[in-house]
Amino acid sequence: MQETELHDLSDDADYAASQLQGSASMMRSDSISKQSSSSDSDGAEIVYSKDNVTIHPTQFASERIGGRLKLIKQGSSLFMSWIPYKGQSSNARVSEKDRNLYTIRAVPFTEVRSIRRHTPALGWQYIIVVLSSGLAFPPLYFYNGGVKEFLATIKQHVFIVRSSEDANAFLVNDFQNPLQRTLSSLELPRAVSVAIEPSTSFSAGESPSNENQQRIDGGFHNESSSISQYNAKQRQKVHDPRDLSIQVLEKFSLVTKFARETTSQLFREGHGNGYGAIERRNHDQSSFDYPERVSSVKENVPDEIPVPSDPLEVDKLTLVWGKPRQPPLGSEEWVTFLDSEGRIVDSKALRKRVFYGGVEHGLRKEVWALLLGYHSYDSTYAEREYLRSIKKSEYETIKIQWQSISPEQAKRFTKFRERKGLIEKDVVRTDRSFSFYDGDDNTNVNLLRDILLTYSFYNFDLGYCQGMSDLLSPILFVMEDESESFWCFVALMERLGPNFNRDQNGMHSQLFALCKLVELLDSPLHNYFKQNDCLNYFFCFRWILIQFKREFEYEKTMRLWEVLWTHYLSEHLHLYVCVAILKRYRKKIMGEQMDFDTLLKFINELSGRIDLDSILRDAEALCICAGENGAACIPPGTPPSLPVDGLLLYTQQDDVL
Repeated sequence: MQETELHDLSDDADYAASQLQGSASMMRSDSISKQSSSSDSDGAEIVYSKDNVTIHPTQFASERIGGRLKLIKQGSSLFMSWIPYKGQSSNARVSEKDRNLYTIRAVPFTEVRSIRRHTPALGWQYIIVVLSSGLAFPPLYFYNGGVKEFLATIKQHVFIVRSSEDANAFLVNDFQNPLQRTLSSLELPRAVSVAIEPSTSFSAGESPSNENQQRIDGGFHNESSSISQYNAKQRQKVHDPRDLSIQVLEKFSLVTKFARETTSQLFREGHGNGYGAIERRNHDQSSFDYPERVSSVKENVPDEIPVPSDPLEVDKLTLVWGKPRQPPLGSEEWVTFLDSEGRIVDSKALRKRVFYGGVEHGLRKEVWALLLGYHSYDSTYAEREYLRSIKKSEYETIKIQWQSISPEQAKRFTKFRERKGLIEKDVVRTDRSFSFYDGDDNTNVNLLRDILLTYSFYNFDLGYCQGMSDLLSPILFVMEDESESFWCFVALMERLGPNFNRDQNGMHSQLFALCKLVELLDSPLHNYFKQNDCLNYFFCFRWILIQFKREFEYEKTMRLWEVLWTHYLSEHLHLYVCVAILKRYRKKIMGEQMDFDTLLKFINELSGRIDLDSILRDAEALCICAGENGAACIPPGTPPSLPVDGLLLYTQQDDVL
């Protein structure tokens, strides 16, 4: 298929119809644009404008918020905005704060992943705009039609193609395969400004009057100002990848129950593994079983609210509740695991020892390479040394691929420029308070950049996604060698790479499994989450994505990782760690009646306050208690399961020529 055919939406009946249906409105928009652009120094032009586009924060009609949806063109960039009307008597229950919360001002389409169109049998047609972060704006209902024209206008200005998997989903700027980027893509350079910056996405609304012309012109200059600020700041923005999840989710926590449910539904859709269908069915059965709850934090909570007992507490005396932790594995003990040529005599015994105590820092360079699978347990000293020399040469070959790109070639290599820019922004914000990466012109920061750039060429399908620098940072600190760090990182990404897939299936599987484990191990807590719209478990997102790196001090993070990498009791011990943390704070969560917003804030504030040894003991006990039933809760292939030979982690769909 030629590229022009990918651009073409003429096979879409909606698009064809829109050419006739939208012509009058387009002429009106063109007229408005000319008036506006003639008085606007930035040259912004309104190419689409639609009134009576409405957001439904809840199912109550009295709380719906009407507004105007616009598409604004400036230079080669297209922006979308939605500004709520003011002073509508029918919306007396909706506060000005609510209106401001939902305002969408000047969102560039570089930050949009896809647009999903819904045409229910009864009711109004609506769209859901999904950001590169994987999160979504609340549904936009078109009371007077206009979805066809909206999509047709976008098609005229940006690359948009219908998804091959869902005829109602349109992928935006998807020049490669939709599976190649991440959740956020956590390639969130673009999405962060939409999702977390109050100055753009959640700024105050305009002040429209009853006349359409006044309403459009009234808000246009504010939007143009936002566009100008976006363009001016775009090159200066530097986002800490460790903060992405917390910032996005904190902003996400401001969205009401109805919008969260819609986003949760999107998060579940599109996965054909059967588990999504089960959860979707359960969700549909319980969607409005519970009364509408106010999401704001209640300050006056009763001191004592009855909390259902922990079902495992009853049987605790009959359980071996987590064996005591041991001192880290030291040099003298380490040699007892080796034969005369350096082979590991009993790999299970070694993994068990590391599981219960971790490793002294001086030994981590050797042990981590084994735990990650870079070196095999039955390799000799000589074989490991030979592999290092071979892999160093291979690494240099891959590295030269991007080092040899000339400035002229880079001008014509958009993907390289994008990834290089992301990496350079991220590495200067990664663990800079840690002495190994502290200071200006730090050589270790440069090594982080070089390794990540090389990885983006080694695994071009996945490329680079924000959050990867956090996973590489401790590895480079331990290995203290560029090539060795790269190959250990490659081995780790074989397990965790699906966390960053654009289809979100890796994260979806883990959050689904976590939900089922809580249901198995603490049904009262599970029911509490169900009643409080928390079954999406987005508040655990950061834990899983970067393996608790933000939750513990640097040394404790390394100790936790080596315990997880042993796969001694389970490949998915990290999920039991999540359950253990939730159970440890279950009384506070349930006793204080935390809703999603409060729970998300509480979970984020646990960073640095969790006792690692206690949690590991609890996680071990929970894993043993769950047994085969726990393993059955986890879908096959859920990360960090090692990939099956012959299967690709990052599926590509070749264009049909």
